[in-house]
Amino acid sequence: MNNIAVWGFRSVPQFAQGLVRDLRVRWALQEAGLSYEVRQVRLEDRTAADHRRRQPFGMVPVVEVDGRPSFESGAIVHQIALQSEALMPADPQARADVVTWLFAALNTVEPPVQALLDIDFQHSAEPWAQLRRPAAVDLVNARLSVLASWLDGRDYLLDRFSAADILMTTVLRLIRHTELVAGFAVLVAYVERCEARPAFQKALAEQLADYNEAAALAA
Repeated sequence: MNNIAVWGFRSVPQFAQGLVRDLRVRWALQEAGLSYEVRQVRLEDRTAADHRRRQPFGMVPVVEVDGRPSFESGAIVHQIALQSEALMPADPQARADVVTWLFAALNTVEPPVQALLDIDFQHSAEPWAQLRRPAAVDLVNARLSVLASWLDGRDYLLDRFSAADILMTTVLRLIRHTELVAGFAVLVAYVERCEARPAFQKALAEQLADYNEAAALAA
């Protein structure tokens, strides 16, 4: 992969800082040792025609490699992982296992987690949200319980760190405003282990620095 550009939002609300999904892509690129530049789109411009050409739904992240755009964080992380044995092993069965957990993070764990995040930050004042929240919490806890059982006795989802851990960790971070993950000691240890990786620390610091710079310019 050459001439890589990662698109993210120029600024986001405080609660979303450190959660926006371009963090996944930056982290994967850092783990893979691939250099990239960061480009930004304003929230108010996300539906503009030029950004829609990069990302039809007006979201981030987008990655451009030699000017060719790709979107969807899971797909991008997978593409990066295919270029790096640090994220995706060469053995076919081991690769299949990583892909399985990539999908598990995005299709099984993330939907209920995202639903709870939306209730708490987008709809908390609406009466229906308070009625819906207990069931949303129950579903998240059910997913976390299974994940905790799987991770019991393991450092990572598989026998070593992989792209799947990038996605799973960033999914679990989406509910950092709650105590749900804290209810499972094995998940707390897992997230802390993954977040301690230098590549994550660098990617997070870079994303937050971008937001701080944008805030300073707007002041």
